[in-house]
Amino acid sequence: MFAKTETGTGWVEELARFLREQPTVSAVRIDPAAQKISVATLGNVDVAGFEAKLAETISAIEAKLATAGALPPAGFLVRREGAATVVGRESCVTAEKMWLWREMKWPEIKAEPTPEDQEWRTLSILAAVCGAAGIAGVVATHFVPGLPWIGRLLFLLGAITGGWDAAVDTWANLKKREIDIHFLMLAVAIGAISIGAWGEAVMLLFLFSASGAMEEYALDRTQREVSALLKTSPKRATLVLDDGSEREVAVETLQVGQRLRVKPGEAFAADGVVLHGKSASDESALTGEATPVEKLIGDQVFSGTLNLWGVVEFSVARLPSESTLQKIIRLIQTAQKLKAPSERFTDKFGTGYTYVVIGGSFAMFLLWWLGFHLPAFTNTPETRSAFYRAMTLMVVASPCALVLSIPSAILAAIAWGARHGVLFRGGAAIEKLADITAVALDKTGTLTTGELAVVGCESYPTGREREVLQLAYTLEAKSHHPIARAIVRHAKVEGVVELALDDFQSLTGQGLRGKVGGANLLLGRRELLESGPLAEWAKHLPPASAELSEVWVIGKDLVGRVLLKDQIRAESRGVLAELKKLGIRTIMLTGDRRHAAEAVAKELGLDEVRAGLSPEGKVAAIQEIRATGGKIAMVGDGVNDAPSLAAADVSVAMGARGSDAALEQAEVILMHDRIENFLAAQRLSRRARAIIRQNLTISLGVVIVMVVTTAFGAVPLAVGVAAHEGSTLVVCLNSLRLLFGRNA
Repeated sequence: MFAKTETGTGWVEELARFLREQPTVSAVRIDPAAQKISVATLGNVDVAGFEAKLAETISAIEAKLATAGALPPAGFLVRREGAATVVGRESCVTAEKMWLWREMKWPEIKAEPTPEDQEWRTLSILAAVCGAAGIAGVVATHFVPGLPWIGRLLFLLGAITGGWDAAVDTWANLKKREIDIHFLMLAVAIGAISIGAWGEAVMLLFLFSASGAMEEYALDRTQREVSALLKTSPKRATLVLDDGSEREVAVETLQVGQRLRVKPGEAFAADGVVLHGKSASDESALTGEATPVEKLIGDQVFSGTLNLWGVVEFSVARLPSESTLQKIIRLIQTAQKLKAPSERFTDKFGTGYTYVVIGGSFAMFLLWWLGFHLPAFTNTPETRSAFYRAMTLMVVASPCALVLSIPSAILAAIAWGARHGVLFRGGAAIEKLADITAVALDKTGTLTTGELAVVGCESYPTGREREVLQLAYTLEAKSHHPIARAIVRHAKVEGVVELALDDFQSLTGQGLRGKVGGANLLLGRRELLESGPLAEWAKHLPPASAELSEVWVIGKDLVGRVLLKDQIRAESRGVLAELKKLGIRTIMLTGDRRHAAEAVAKELGLDEVRAGLSPEGKVAAIQEIRATGGKIAMVGDGVNDAPSLAAADVSVAMGARGSDAALEQAEVILMHDRIENFLAAQRLSRRARAIIRQNLTISLGVVIVMVVTTAFGAVPLAVGVAAHEGSTLVVCLNSLRLLFGRNA
């Protein structure tokens, strides 16, 4: 029987709302980790009627499933059943025994962003029109003084476009009997216009709308990385029938236990276990491992990974919707949505500042009018009206320089970064990057180049290493897998000449074969030696080091091997040393083998290394580090890094070889794959934070001084505007130091 519990969460209310709308449903059992959901009904009912509504409800609450919240609403109770949670109506034990549970389909992921996600485009256009109209208005006012209506008309166009978004938000808030800084911006603009300060009004609205557009762009991309992942996932699969024939089917129709066949160069369509054949797969997108992973009978294969050679048949172990690739997609969604989005800077003022400025200006109007008996609206040569003074007070109190303090510095920092190979997506990343206390880095493609390179050749007998490279080059020139590219590239650099090759053949699951000068030539893994006439001799050959890959070459009178290694970036050591000097802890998070990861970590001097991590393991490591109270940045490049990038406080991706998922998720992109740009970005963010604080001090200081002076003395509007514009100019010039200064 249900019991009242404190495990109720915010999403419980959504499920309760669904139950209220569906009287035939008594309870819902949901397991978000396994993506399973079922409903309890009394007797036989038509589930099709509420299936779509249930899917809509689950899609809406999916981001909240891991968050704690309030107790369930009245009339509903919650209980745990293992990893699942059941939300149901209050009922007796007898009624529960009569429930008939039915499994439902977990809702599909919506990959494409909705039109609402593109609000920043509209705001950018409005801000651009506002700025252009304002500049044109200033030009017309100064160069066509005889036709003042032209300048006024241009200023009016700028005011309408710049204030449009603020007007829409203000109208929506007024209907809820609320006001915020959008209302204040409109009030200040209208007040400035009423006393003839058209340019001031348009400038204020331009800065406000431009800031809003920039912040909205930073929040856009909610589901782009999911779309990028879905594009890489297989859409069709080759099904092996009982009679041995093949049939191509849609991936969505696959069932657990079915037999699939995958050919060289094709992607595995689902997670499964190899039943027949030998091959190797490129799993770098999921694990970050640059070296191809051998696949024999009984080994696991993963959806979305590439079959490099050999025909393989495997049994489907998990439905495509529950595959490793789809799990990564879910991790991205959950981690991204659980991370609170940065508030727009203008929202940080809240309603308090709005009420203070408007209320203070109105109070001073009444004080000057009723208390000091100044004219309410009529200006005379000797006395300025109470309304004139109140509008002056509202103008000098307007947060023009204050609103500009952060966006101007952020825009300058973004511009400097773009010129120097660092792409920031929004200002939140710049502000947060200055506060990090730790940085987690992926190994393959981040600290290393992600490309295998030949580090040496060995020959038996010794002294014929160049011949080994030449024979390997001759065969690998006909292949296209990562090891082949590395050998061919190295051979060309060394000036090795490719020999004439006859009878070239790819050996399924083993390597390559051909004839050079009539003599047989073989290239492949160590098994070529261990299974042939040289088996006894091969047992005494030394194994390659843990961090190395090897390719064996067997010729007429020569045996040798080519050794390859994922190369460490030359700049990595210096970057990590500088980060340590700044007091930032460095951690490697990698899916690679521990011995290979520790070898790289020791060479680079990392503080900590965590190896053999799955995408879930990387997310857990990020959350564990964040739980210590510090802020962490994550630097990665692969699909497997995307969930941990989403979970980190600041996400950084390598720009040249980064996966679409990592690039779309990243708030900072290091162009040209230069790891040293991360150090430049971190230093830039610290300098930007210092300048932002200076700007806030200047702008707030001027506002306070001018408000006090205006309240206790008759400050001319020209003086108020000059002080206000002066503080704005100082803030702009201070921010431009970021653009023209040396930040790295």
